[in-house]
This record gives sequence, structure tokens and C-alpha cells, in this order.
Amino acid sequence: MCTNFTPTRKAPWVKEHFGIDLPTSDYPVEAFPGYVAPIVVKSHNSGRVACGLARFGLIPFWAKDEKISRHTYNARSETVREKQSYRNAWKHRKYAITLLDNFYEPNYESGKAERWKIELAVKEPFGIASLWETWINPSSGEVITSFTMLTINADEHPVMKKFHRFGDEKRTPLVLSTSQFNQWLSANETQAIALMKLDNMPQLLATKP
Repeated sequence: MCTNFTPTRKAPWVKEHFGIDLPTSDYPVEAFPGYVAPIVVKSHNSGRVACGLARFGLIPFWAKDEKISRHTYNARSETVREKQSYRNAWKHRKYAITLLDNFYEPNYESGKAERWKIELAVKEPFGIASLWETWINPSSGEVITSFTMLTINADEHPVMKKFHRFGDEKRTPLVLSTSQFNQWLSANETQAIALMKLDNMPQLLATKP
């Protein structure tokens, strides 16, 4: 799971890998559910790629208010197609990539929760496979774009199996390699499912800050 991460501000890296600019609007140094962060999306009609700020915690189009986003910041890849909160985004292939430098998870090896940082072993920014959705606030008419990160089982991952409480299933956000960026954004359902595999992920490094 991922509840806290550092959105990237490395504009040259984003330009190199996506050919687009990071948003000029300011966004938090660290993101938590309810905060905005940069994501990349692609139109399946025109092929246009864009990067903008979206709220962490997906708000489905049918929601009466924003409260649901407190529980929808991570989506299990195994059930994302059936869960009511995500199935519209999945059905319409609203694939996104969240752009970040690292994320944080609790490590309990010492007997208590300690905040550890996870990043790429090569110390570059990276992308996490995500879904996005738009929601219209019925009170104000404001259009809000939000997102959720997809997660996969990490019981066998050499780094991510170290996190969360003993006895709990180990989970990890689905980190994409740079070669998978366009594959994910352009995928059909079958291709997206094929990408949601542990052995597709690049090498990660975990350190205690």
C-alpha cells in the first residue's frame, strides 16, 4: 500500500520520458490522501499525452461527496475490475501514471512502526500505474480529477515484503519501468492485466531516513 509519497519536481526527466511539462501550479512536497500530485494521462481517441494535478484518492463519478476518497487511494489489482469504486475507470481504460521520487512505508522489523523510504535503486524518478476519474461536486459544480494507485501482492518481493505488520499480506504499488510507460497508458484490458506483475517491476531500494 502507499499512503504517502514525494511527487517529483524533476521537469527534465518528465520531458525526456513523456515529451510534456510538469504542471506550473504548486503542489505539496509530500502527498497524502486528499492532496494533489502530478499524473500523466493519454487520450485513447487523439493519442494526446498530458500531465496535470489530481487528487490522491479516487472519487467515483456517482459519489455524493468526497468522503469516499479517504478509502480509495489504493486499488487492489486483483479486484479492481469488480469493485464499484473503480470499475468505471477500469472499464473506460482511464489509465494514469503517478510521478514521484519515492514513497514511504512502515517497517516493523524493530518491533515498532518506523517510516522507511522506497525509491528506485538508480535514484531516478519513477511512475506508478494508476487509474483516474472525474467527479462533479453537486454543491459547487467544481470538476475534480482524482486518482488511485494500483497495488499487487509483494509476499515474494525482496524489498517490499519487509513492510507492514507481521502476518499481514504484503502489498506494493505497481512501479512501472520506463519502457512500460506508453504501454500502460495505451493498454487495452488484456494488456493492462499482463503488466500488473511483480516480476515486471524495476529494482527498488529501501532505506531508513
